[in-house]
Formats: sequence, C-alpha cells, structure tokens
Amino acid sequence: MKRYLLEAREGAPSEIILHEAEPSPLAPGEVRVRMEAYSLNYRDLLMQSGLSASGGSDPVIPLSDGAGVVEEIGESVTAWRIGERVAPTFFRDWESGRFDMAYHSAARGGSCDGVLAESIVAPAHSLVRVPDYLSAVEAATLPCAALTAWHAMMERGRPIGSGDTVLCLGTGGVSIFALQIATAAGARVILTSSSDEKLELAQRLGADETINYRETPEWDREVYRLTEKRGVDAVIEVGGPGTLGKSMNSVAAGGFISLIGVLTGFEAPDTSLFPLVKKNVDLQGIYVGSRAMFERMNRFFEEHRIHPVIDSIFSFGQASDAYVRLKGAGHVGKVVVA
Repeated sequence: MKRYLLEAREGAPSEIILHEAEPSPLAPGEVRVRMEAYSLNYRDLLMQSGLSASGGSDPVIPLSDGAGVVEEIGESVTAWRIGERVAPTFFRDWESGRFDMAYHSAARGGSCDGVLAESIVAPAHSLVRVPDYLSAVEAATLPCAALTAWHAMMERGRPIGSGDTVLCLGTGGVSIFALQIATAAGARVILTSSSDEKLELAQRLGADETINYRETPEWDREVYRLTEKRGVDAVIEVGGPGTLGKSMNSVAAGGFISLIGVLTGFEAPDTSLFPLVKKNVDLQGIYVGSRAMFERMNRFFEEHRIHPVIDSIFSFGQASDAYVRLKGAGHVGKVVVA
C-alpha cells in the first residue's frame, strides 16, 4: 500500500513523503480500514512545522481525520462488520468520561500514526460509524474540527440552545462547524472574518450578524453593541493570546469562552484576566473529544442533516498541495484529500 510519512529535515519544516509499505498484520481486537478520504486541520501545520505543543514521533503517518470502509477484522472483534463505513477518533483511547493526560500518547497524526495512508490498522474501540447521509469526503472532516466545536458548545457545561448567542472567530473548520451546530440548536450566531466574501458565505450558512475585523479592529465593541450591551453566551476562541482579551470583553456575565486554537501563538496573553472573575465567566480548554461525544454528535448531525462545508479537494497524490492550501488561510471550511 501507499502511505505518507512526516519526515524531519535539518533546520527546516518536516516534509510529507509518499512511501510504499507492506500492510501490517492484524492483532486481536484490531480492524483494517480502507481509507477513502482525509481532511486537514491547523494542527497538521503545527506538526509539520514542529511547533505542536503535543510533540510527536518521527517519522509518523500524518493527519488525524479521515473516513473509510472496514475491509478486515481481527480476532475477537464483534462490534464491526466488513463493509461498514467508519471514521477514526482523534484520541485513539479516549472512549468516554473525563480526559486523562495519558490519552496524549495516542493522538493520531502526532504521538501515534495518523490516517494519510491507503489503509490503516486501528483498535476496534477507536472507530465510529459514519452517518449514512454523508459522503466519505464529508465524513472525513468530522473527527477533529467538528467534534471540537461540538464538545465546546454541547458537552462541557450547559448546552447551547434557543435564546443563546454564540461568537465564532474566523471561518476555519472549527468556527464553521460551530456556526452550523449553533444554528441547528436554535442559537443566534455572530461571526468575524477579515474577508467580506467569507462573511457573505457565513451569512448563507446561517450567521445572524457578521463583523469584518479588519474594517472594525475594535470588534469586541461591535459585539457589545449587537448584543445590546449584554455580550454573548459563548465564544469559540480559536485565535489564542492575540484575541483572548477581546473575547473576554465580548462574553456576557455567566457565559463561557472555549479556548481551542493558537492561531496567534502560544505565549500567555498580555492582558488582565480579571474580566473572567468579575463576570463569573468560565474559560474552558477544549481539545477535540471522546468517542462517546463523537457518537452523540453524529446523531445530532443526522437529526439536523448538517453537511460539512468543503473548501477544496485534492487527490491522494496531491496531499502536499492540500497543506499549501491550508497554510494560505484562504479557505472556508475544510480542505480535503480524496
């Protein structure tokens, strides 16, 4: 079979190199999945650059997200049948319950092999069924970005619903999924971007209000105005230190900020955290989610017939071009390899 490896280079970012390899034999409890599609996340750029806080082995098969078909079943596996459509979980061993730091040792595409191969071998417990109404390309976008957005709004604390207002920063994978989930749940959504074209697309997807943060640098004040000086109930914070201050200004008393991304870097914010205290706000770190969350999210997606937004599709042999597309930050939604 063919597979990609993320291989380090002296003094430069790692390269995505295509290799031929013999398929690994199955151990008891394992399943072989013939992969049909894959999608990229910002984390994959961090892995390539060596900046990921989660570290990783080298060389490693990259990418955490994909979807495929069960083609071989190992001894003692009863949960799966040949021909079933599945997607792998981001954290291979986080099945349910509270997160444990031990799960970092099996984060696909980082500390263990990912999915950018013609076939993968996975423990049976690390797979979920793909909703029937989704194509392989659509299903491949779910394991990281969609589940992160779902965890942030529907699993941690009080679920978002009618009467709530959600602020989504940008139009990357997590933010667009957050927009779709919040809209389906009946919440009002405010979304920011530096591109009017992207904002128009967000409006077509259901955004109630949009803000061009390049034209309106003090976008937190605009959020405050749009919410009649109340603020939003939830912030999908993908920027990190560079935007956290404005997110704290934007959130309502008793609301929450889901800290997800590090688009502006890893350093601590140069801003006072006192607004979190005086407004009784929860600042919650969100790093993907468990298999049980994934299964609940899929049921919600099926109920509301949510279709992931696909920005572009590259062939398996063009995987490096997909990285270039994602790095250029011109995408809306997900960049896919299929």
